[in-house]
Amino acid sequence: MSVRTGVEPRSKGLLTPSRMSSPVGIERHAADGRAALFVRHYWMPRWSLPHGVAVRQDVLEYPTANLVIEPGSAALFRAHRGLGSRTLEGSGWAFGVLLHPGTARDWAGASLRTVPDVLPLDRLPAVGTGTMTAAVREAMVADDARGAIDAFETWLDTLPEPDDDARLVDRIVAAVETDRTLLRVEELADRFGMGVRHLQRLVVGHIGFGPKWLIQRYRLQEAAAALREADAPTLAALAADLGYADQAHFSREFKAVVGSTPGAYAAAERV
Repeated sequence: MSVRTGVEPRSKGLLTPSRMSSPVGIERHAADGRAALFVRHYWMPRWSLPHGVAVRQDVLEYPTANLVIEPGSAALFRAHRGLGSRTLEGSGWAFGVLLHPGTARDWAGASLRTVPDVLPLDRLPAVGTGTMTAAVREAMVADDARGAIDAFETWLDTLPEPDDDARLVDRIVAAVETDRTLLRVEELADRFGMGVRHLQRLVVGHIGFGPKWLIQRYRLQEAAAALREADAPTLAALAADLGYADQAHFSREFKAVVGSTPGAYAAAERV
């Protein structure tokens, strides 16, 4: 199987990477060329678990949508407000596409706040999703990741490029991801020379949630990744580094979204 060049992307969204046993593996491939206008990366898990064994994956999803094709389903998934979870059993595979934040609104044909959490691909305005889905499935059954990507990108080439608003949303989200000094919605609006209400409408329409949620999501992803490290910082130091007013505020927010306190999460990762 050919593998596309470049460094394989890593995900901070998967909250339990150390618990992923050998029967569950995942390939990630960066998007190249025109596909990179729409796609952040491809992710392709495969699993084969003994009878009676299940693996739960908890995900603090990136602030964007995923297109996911499996043997019995094909849909566009919005990010969850809180934690996303899935339990894997038996054998299976999935072909996942992590889209850039500006992509899904045009594909769905409506504000992401108004569409279902799971939107079947045959309900997208774009034509040819059935043919693309069948070709991706055929390649995945043959364990041909490159072929699955090629089949998807053949369909992608029929779609118009993201519009100006979509590209602006991508830049806004990238700024929050890379600049940890952006801690307030007003600061983010000023960075892009727009009013808070304009920013709110733009981000909600393309992601489904507002800029305050966006800032929180990246801070919590960063926190979870730091807590998984062998030399994890103290909770007080981590809270300060992420811009929280104090450790108590950080702990409350982390527990409200992840479901456990930062200390309990870090301890569980060391078991």
